Amino acid sequence: MPKLKTHKGMAKRIKITASGKLLRRRAFRNHMLAHKQASTKREYVKEFQVSAGDTANVKKMLGTYK
Repeated sequence: MPKLKTHKGMAKRIKITASGKLLRRRAFRNHMLAHKQASTKREYVKEFQVSAGDTANVKKMLGTYK
């Protein structure tokens, strides 16, 4: 069985915590920010956990799947 290569695009977007949680950034924070409320933009700064349905697929792409 060959080794799995890390998906570099995914590795740049996902951070793994010490407890094993996967954190991701929020969408809609790149451009067209002038018409968005300040409170909405502050919410986009926070990192969120990857949804439970996507966790196994993301771990496989990162090469940490067991």
